[in-house]
Amino acid sequence: MQAKIVEKSYDNRILECKTHAECEVGRIIRTADCVAEGAAWLAATEPRFATALAQTGPLPLRRRKDGFEALLAAIVSQQVSVAAADSIWRKLKTARLTGPRKVAGAGEDDLRACGLSRQKVRYAKALAGARLDYAALREAPEETVVAELTAVPGIGRWTAEIYAMFSLGRADVFAPGDLALHEAARMLFELEERPNEKVLRQMAEAWSPWRGVAARLLWAYFRVAKGREGVG
Repeated sequence: MQAKIVEKSYDNRILECKTHAECEVGRIIRTADCVAEGAAWLAATEPRFATALAQTGPLPLRRRKDGFEALLAAIVSQQVSVAAADSIWRKLKTARLTGPRKVAGAGEDDLRACGLSRQKVRYAKALAGARLDYAALREAPEETVVAELTAVPGIGRWTAEIYAMFSLGRADVFAPGDLALHEAARMLFELEERPNEKVLRQMAEAWSPWRGVAARLLWAYFRVAKGREGVG
């Protein structure tokens, strides 16, 4: 059993105990209190975030289970609306096609009947056969997580970063390729045009060690400004 340590946050509140492995990968978001702490830090660091937080209210935790289902759900959500992704996922659950063995053994027509495109059927099958070590990913550095996941067809950097953020709880992971984050940053920072992925990644460096909470805040701001969700 790994020894646990306790460290203090910037305002001297005691953080939850963390294993040494967690210290190596950075802060892990476990509860709403973690998100609130990150939001407070961002608001104190960047006045525009304080303005956004006043409009959004408390930010959602957005923690999800890790493993095969989480990645399959991420594949399902690629390039479709939140509502469409939810509908497809419900059909997959009803058909009991959300486990690796079930997906591997399913016919293309069965998966297509749930709403998956032919391309996503190929991606789902590739994920089912990838044999990823999900337990090892929990303790792996961000770039290792991204490298392992993007080696699977259909999983790009955005999907890998979303998985690290929500399923692994990485507090300092950002997803600068996300279009809703581009638009939210443009509005909040009053930019003439949307920042591209490279520019947004550079902007986010100033939000470390809470880039994962900055993403939550920008998505929440997008929802308030646009009246629709930017991420599922």
